Amino acid sequence: MSHNSATNTKQTMVVVSTADQWSSLKSVLQDSCGDKRHQLAFSSLGSNQICELTENGRLVSLHYVELKQDMTEEGISQALNGCFKSCTDGIITFLLLIQGGDYSKREKKMIETLQAHFGAQALKYLVILSLENGKIVQMLDDTLLELITVCDGRYCRLTSSTAGDKLSALLEMVDNTLTENGVTGYTETMLAEAEKKSTEDSAMKMLKQKVQEAEDKEQAFSQLVHQHEERRAKEMEEMKVKHAEERQKEAAEKLKYETKRESLNEAVSSHKTMLQHQESVDDGTKKISVVLLGLSGSGKSSALNLILERAGNQYPINVSSHEPPQPTVACERKKVLAEGRRFILVDTPELWDEDWVENLELVKDCLALSLPGPHVFLVVLQVGRFTQGESEMLWYLQKIFGREFAEHAIVLFIHIDDNQHRSQRIHDYVAGSHASLQDLVRKCGSRYYELSVANSLNALSYSQVKDLLSGIIKLAASHGGHSYSVRFTAQELQERKKVIQEGGLEQNCLLRNN
Repeated sequence: MSHNSATNTKQTMVVVSTADQWSSLKSVLQDSCGDKRHQLAFSSLGSNQICELTENGRLVSLHYVELKQDMTEEGISQALNGCFKSCTDGIITFLLLIQGGDYSKREKKMIETLQAHFGAQALKYLVILSLENGKIVQMLDDTLLELITVCDGRYCRLTSSTAGDKLSALLEMVDNTLTENGVTGYTETMLAEAEKKSTEDSAMKMLKQKVQEAEDKEQAFSQLVHQHEERRAKEMEEMKVKHAEERQKEAAEKLKYETKRESLNEAVSSHKTMLQHQESVDDGTKKISVVLLGLSGSGKSSALNLILERAGNQYPINVSSHEPPQPTVACERKKVLAEGRRFILVDTPELWDEDWVENLELVKDCLALSLPGPHVFLVVLQVGRFTQGESEMLWYLQKIFGREFAEHAIVLFIHIDDNQHRSQRIHDYVAGSHASLQDLVRKCGSRYYELSVANSLNALSYSQVKDLLSGIIKLAASHGGHSYSVRFTAQELQERKKVIQEGGLEQNCLLRNN
């Protein structure tokens, strides 16, 4: 549409202003009515106030709806929307009224609401009119300058004295706006698009707000979780410290009780030792129980008989009266008093069969007869004879009596033949013997003695028996005089001993001390 077309068409302007500024505009227009070029007519349509302005035969209709001071953005938007839709004909533009170049917060809010509801297109059809009959601002606000720039400089000042000329300038600005942005002015279609975009923007804003709220909640939850983690970590550290203190306290208590228990054990042990000592003093002599062990034919019975004779300083006159002892078939117990001690000597047959299976009854018999022992075991070996069975014998004895058997054992070497190894000392014999024999002796603590049983008239046997008894006493003393712990209860062995005694398998040979 050409400039003339715009001029000949009715133009409608929606006035955006406060009530005071609308009143000021009406006063200025009324003051300029004396000019024949201007004609005014005021009317109302519902809540809208209308000013029909004719200038040089050109009709301009100003529509105003009151925007109260306390109205919300939604209220302003509804009022402007109603005012716009009441304009049923003509080309529509917008007119912002300000007072003396002062762009107050109220006007800023109205323009923001106008742009939010009618869209950015509304500012293309906006003209700014400053009413300057009173106080005038010397410097325009930066936000006003920005708005003037957006409106392509459509800013006009109006006073009563210059109303005629300025109205013509104002209408010319409107014509230029229509020429630049579209002669149709602001239309219903633009409003529909603005409302659609506003709805979309609101939806997007709401979504963004919800996203932001979700992010804020997530961040708040993360902070809460972090705080809980820190609290739990602090509580865990405090718990560790508390537990460490409790463990330290428990350890101190445990040490206290252990120290007390050890002290009591020492007191019990001391008292027990005192009682044992007192018992030994009262009894006068200490019993030592000795069990002779070995294979058949090793000389156990001959050794036992010789010990009994020499311990009592017995020296037989007629050698022929001493026949070789018969093989032992049952356990026998003999007693002798020598070296100030009571010795209990228990002779035994082999305690196992040909397959090295233990004879439990014989084992129980020898232990029962050795009560209150046994204290010492004599492992009897024949000089010059060391068989495979004898090399394995210690292992079987440990299996029968326990692993600590060797700690209570003495190896006794028997000379059966008087001429055998006469020139060789027992130490040299052991040193030059088979490795298995040396290992047996070593496991028995290298405790070994010799005894010549070939000739009962041999005076050498006196010192041999004396040395053997001395070694037995020494070994028993090294264990505190305590007997070796066996696998049967004392009651079992006592009952078995009673049965054996009733069978007459015990001999007493109380001999005088040397």
